[in-house]
Amino acid sequence: MAKNLLIVESPAKAKTINKYLGKDFTVLASYGHVRDLVPKEGAVNPDQQFAMNYAVIDKNEKHVDAIAKAAAKAEALYLATDLDREGEAISWHISEILRERGLLKGKDVHRVVFSEITPKAIKEAVDHPRELSLDLVNAQQARRALDYLVGFNLSPVLWRKVQRGLSAGRVQSPALRMIVEREEEIEAFKPREYWSMDAELAHATTPFRARLLRYNGKKFEQFDLTEAGSAYAARDALYAAAGATRIAGADTPFDTGQPTWRGGQFVVADVQSKERKRRPAAPFTTSTLQQEAARKLGYTTSRTMRLAQQLYEGIAIGDEGVVGLITYMRTDSTSLSDEAVAELRQVIRRDYGAKALPEAPNVYKTKSKNAQEAHEAVRPTSALRTPASVASALSDEQRKLYDLIWKRTVACQMQHATLNTVSVDLACGKDSAFRASGTTVVDPGFLAVYEEGKDQKAAEDEDEGRKLPLLKIGDIVPLAAILAEQHFTEPPPRYSEASLVKALEEFGIGRPSTYASIIQTLLSREYVTLDARRFRPTDIGRAVGKFLSGHFTRYVDYDFTAKLEDELDAVSRGEEDWVPLMQRFWSPFKELVDEKNETVDRSEATGARVLGDDPASGKPVSVRLGRFGPFAQIGTKEDEDKPRFASLRANQSIHTITLADALELFKLPRKLGAHPEDGTEITVGIGRFGPFVKHGSVYASLKAEDDPYTIELPRAVQLLHEKAEAAANRVIKSFQDGAIQVLRGRYGPYITDGSKNGRIPKDREPESLTEAECLELLAAAPDKPARGRFGKGKAEPKAAAKKAAATKSAAEPAAKKAPAKKAATKKTAVKKTAAKKTAAKKAPAKSAAKKTSARPAAKKT
Repeated sequence: MAKNLLIVESPAKAKTINKYLGKDFTVLASYGHVRDLVPKEGAVNPDQQFAMNYAVIDKNEKHVDAIAKAAAKAEALYLATDLDREGEAISWHISEILRERGLLKGKDVHRVVFSEITPKAIKEAVDHPRELSLDLVNAQQARRALDYLVGFNLSPVLWRKVQRGLSAGRVQSPALRMIVEREEEIEAFKPREYWSMDAELAHATTPFRARLLRYNGKKFEQFDLTEAGSAYAARDALYAAAGATRIAGADTPFDTGQPTWRGGQFVVADVQSKERKRRPAAPFTTSTLQQEAARKLGYTTSRTMRLAQQLYEGIAIGDEGVVGLITYMRTDSTSLSDEAVAELRQVIRRDYGAKALPEAPNVYKTKSKNAQEAHEAVRPTSALRTPASVASALSDEQRKLYDLIWKRTVACQMQHATLNTVSVDLACGKDSAFRASGTTVVDPGFLAVYEEGKDQKAAEDEDEGRKLPLLKIGDIVPLAAILAEQHFTEPPPRYSEASLVKALEEFGIGRPSTYASIIQTLLSREYVTLDARRFRPTDIGRAVGKFLSGHFTRYVDYDFTAKLEDELDAVSRGEEDWVPLMQRFWSPFKELVDEKNETVDRSEATGARVLGDDPASGKPVSVRLGRFGPFAQIGTKEDEDKPRFASLRANQSIHTITLADALELFKLPRKLGAHPEDGTEITVGIGRFGPFVKHGSVYASLKAEDDPYTIELPRAVQLLHEKAEAAANRVIKSFQDGAIQVLRGRYGPYITDGSKNGRIPKDREPESLTEAECLELLAAAPDKPARGRFGKGKAEPKAAAKKAAATKSAAEPAAKKAPAKKAATKKTAVKKTAAKKTAAKKAPAKSAAKKTSARPAAKKT
């Protein structure tokens, strides 16, 4: 056994590092976090200085046991988890577990950090270890305790006041507020009409376009012309001022699409040429990497981080073996090591010439106060590894991301770009003028390698690349046309992943390492959806966002959230103690939670709206959120007759639906007519699982292209026919009067007896199976999981009776049974997943023995 044990987080990283350190080291992976707060109330105890009750994470128990076994035999322990506060906390948890098991007595414990996985960096880190930073540990523990206290106290309020199963988070709630507020801005937006005025100039060598700058002696503003009549009148006045001649008979002030003027000219009144420099963008931080990958590659934040992790942990590169291609990807820093800068300058001189190299390295100031946690920006571990030289070793996604990182890093150390902007003012008569601008690149500098993307183009961006002819004051330029164009102001755009990450960073909400999880949480909880790569809040998301903004205003306030992040950063720097921070947060928060539990009305919390009265009954029509989504309601529960209900359509929202649209929903179920074969009525409606047509007791789901409000009888008959045909074709073979069947399933043919499903060998044709073979395959098949809530225990007596009844009724026609079986299988799978989650939440006896009640490490004095 090697005398030194080194712990990293991932097995891929362990495999790479193991090759660098030799036989004196055993390298094991923790597989991420090893302990967490027990998932039940009381895991953080505010009454005992916020003591925390930890348990080893079930799925990582075997990895912890492997580490403990190796630690018992090792002489020294090296903790080499990631270099941020999460990594520091993982190292602390590992050391605490080993200490509690008595495995660290008389042994040296070293903390090792590195920002790149290369032989040199690893060996240097091992040769220069440090002690665990308890300040970083305290900051991470405080963050975890805050998130736990918010989640375990605020989520039950949402359950009671909005809808069961909802949850709220300390950081994702302000992010949700951003998205909801942007949606409200869009809905409240009222477009304003305005008209622009452009002139097309027919220069002999280079035709170009100019925009109205001054009209009747005044600067032309956006809303000077706001309707067609005044716009066309202004256009005609400009034509006349330019000396154009009106075509005979063209006397309408409105645009007919036909030329009404000809001739005319402008005179060059002023020519200005201005040279400007554009400097390269700083090397990537986590945030800017996520933004650029979203803009340029269309990658989600989670996809970007997953690919970056792979590039960081190591890729097999030819004779070099496995090597990390980029530095650590969770960082706020824009700094580069002297060694990296020297290598970048070498590559720039070699590939782009000495002219592309500035006299001194470009230095970028890091905005984050806490960037010392992570040593460098995200950069290639060696700029000498060009994207082309490693492309064959990378997947297409990895290659694109590495190419982006390499180019950005090289560009950041290159010469600035020199641009020349020429602006020409052209007089139109005495009192009006137009301006044309064009920008050309004098020296591309860093632009030869990389240009930063933008979410929205500025006016100056439109001038880039536009070429103007050589003009001087006094030149006369023929006029081809003056174009009056109608426009409407547009609402602010919905957030994309890139713009949301940028906004979160600007407001100081969360930290770059958490942006991907914030976005993923909002999507997985269905608080938001992605529509054309833009975030749109769902009705449930809006209800949660509005409820929190209205009743827990302080805790979704951007400044409050940012200030709390700053305080956590201060803890990590050793400038503040974590317990007072927790106390300041907890007391007022708990008081507010208790108050809102008593005072908030549920209808108000869910965003319920009364739209008006139903013309037929005179009863109120309202919309609200229900257990299965948003719905409309005619009447109230106090009425003598029961209220009528109708689900909203997929593209409708309780916040924007009108009375007329809501009344349309009550036209379902619709009668389509009699079935041509038996005369039975066919109807169409919407159920819990979507729209359907019904014929007697037979249901057939509508396809995506079908609309329940417009579907007609022939199409409904076709859907029913397809359903019957699919059911009839589902049975391949049948034995024992249908008790045993060979069926076509969603994932291929299989055998079933109603209680067990058997797999068919790949080398066998389902049609050739005999009864004996089917019985043999069923005997070897595993039992179906129990349908009880927890899934792992024995089936309850009622469930067992149902199971027996199902077996007994196997002789029923297959066509009738098939749909029910399919649904049952799907339902069982869902319950199985739920059972696993429930089991994970309930710590088993084995885990209970390993629980510890602890506070974050006390600050050293």
